[in-house]
Amino acid sequence: MITALSGDTSRLRETVEFVKEQDTATLLPLLLPGLDGPELRALAERCAFSHAALLVFPPDGAALHSALADCGLAVDAPPRPSVVVRERLAVRHGRSPADLDVGILRPTVECADGARRTVEVFALTVPPGSDLETVAAHERERQREAHVAFEVEAPDPLVLRGLCAAFGQYGATPDGGGYNPHEDGTVFYFTAPAEAKAGYRRVELYVPGDHRDVLAAHLADAHRGQQHAETLLRLLTGAWTTQALAAFARLEVADAMDRERGVGLADLAREVGALAPNLATLLRYLTMLGVVSEDRDGFRLTDTGALLRADAEGSMRPLALMYGGPFYESFAGLGHTVRTGEVAFERHFGENHFDHFARDPELAELFDQSMAAGARMFDPLPAHPVLASAPAGATVVDIAGGNGELLGRILSAHPRLHGLLLERPRTVETARRLLGPAGHAQRCTFLPGDFADVPAGCDVYVLSRVLHDWDDDRCREILRHCARAMPSAADLLVVERVLPADGSASLATAWDLHMMCNVGGRERSAAHYARLFTEAGLTLVDRTPLPLDGTILHARRT
Repeated sequence: MITALSGDTSRLRETVEFVKEQDTATLLPLLLPGLDGPELRALAERCAFSHAALLVFPPDGAALHSALADCGLAVDAPPRPSVVVRERLAVRHGRSPADLDVGILRPTVECADGARRTVEVFALTVPPGSDLETVAAHERERQREAHVAFEVEAPDPLVLRGLCAAFGQYGATPDGGGYNPHEDGTVFYFTAPAEAKAGYRRVELYVPGDHRDVLAAHLADAHRGQQHAETLLRLLTGAWTTQALAAFARLEVADAMDRERGVGLADLAREVGALAPNLATLLRYLTMLGVVSEDRDGFRLTDTGALLRADAEGSMRPLALMYGGPFYESFAGLGHTVRTGEVAFERHFGENHFDHFARDPELAELFDQSMAAGARMFDPLPAHPVLASAPAGATVVDIAGGNGELLGRILSAHPRLHGLLLERPRTVETARRLLGPAGHAQRCTFLPGDFADVPAGCDVYVLSRVLHDWDDDRCREILRHCARAMPSAADLLVVERVLPADGSASLATAWDLHMMCNVGGRERSAAHYARLFTEAGLTLVDRTPLPLDGTILHARRT
């Protein structure tokens, strides 16, 4: 709980700095790209940036006030009850609103422009050991209640309708709202367009008084045909985004750019061997996506775009090349997969993707690199209690561990542990070359083989992003190999993206489609994995969330 609360304090401190640095005229165009000139002035005259908000999870009131004090925030009144956030949490997590003690505090902040604004702190009390800890972990990961707010000082129905229309004109979409009788105020929530550059996707208009009649129209706007058409058009052009990013990576444009200074178009075109006008069109599109930015000196990489450099830590360039290459081609057959059950990749390339990549060394290496490119998912995994408490000399087996990226992280975090990598012979040699220079070769055994070769008698077994490659029968077989090899006190850590039980948005849902189309596998819910474990002689002990919608499923022999 102390670690979780310190994370809340860090986010709170970041929110305070954001509120201090922003003002209405600069923040509105960041949230609504394209807003400028008379329209910006008119909007800024009718609403003012008032606060940024976040949701925190203190164990009690004293801890909350201590965190606020650490961030230089003073409060002299008790929290007011929340209505809107409490209801949203109740719906998302299938809870009774009465079980969610959510309060609102609004400490003031002295800002750079001399104004006094507030940090709106929603606090859901989560006592140690409470079953609300799963709610807190989910909300910390997804940050759905974080938003920026603008207050309408002179509410009038015509003004409110005009403001809502103006937000919609520049790409914001209605995202709920409500009336809070405890403070006699109405909130209008929006989702900012994907091109927004403020670091927040949720925007609130706060209006003193009861304006539920206007709110009803605001919510109804989300269902109008024009809104649906625009939304669908944005979705249909998603393929253009994939190919724009893949072309950017393939041409190595990111490697010719810099995060600190702009590079002129002519120089970039010469460096990457492209036509300057055509490259400009590509860069303008990527500017809209926030991958690059343009200033008077030329084009500059953003932090997002820098991940497409080949030399970037955690480079995602291999993913761009893979998703814009073989997997892009196979996705054209998705309809065939849905209709017949045949894997689109196999129909397009004439063989399954493992065999296809294995026959082409360059493609095989790209695939291994793309698997390692999602390494941010693994950042918290070495701190899992099973690994942190393993005794000196314990052996961690990474089954089908690819090029050893994950096992290397575990061995770096725990010098007292030994590792064993089980993989195909070619991949084993790749892992040996990578782990050797990192200083892990002396503590790591490399075992060429298949799932039937899982070594017996070890302490911790890891299956990372393996089970989603296979159907249920093959998963049960793999898990039985593990169960037979595991001593009674051994632990199994399964890393997968788990489908949310409440149907909420998740990367797991997207990867479920990807696995069906390209591999013939699937993502699963936690309950589904628990059944597979049981049928293989294992028991699901607990779950731990990871970044990028990942989950660690901890199992032991039944």
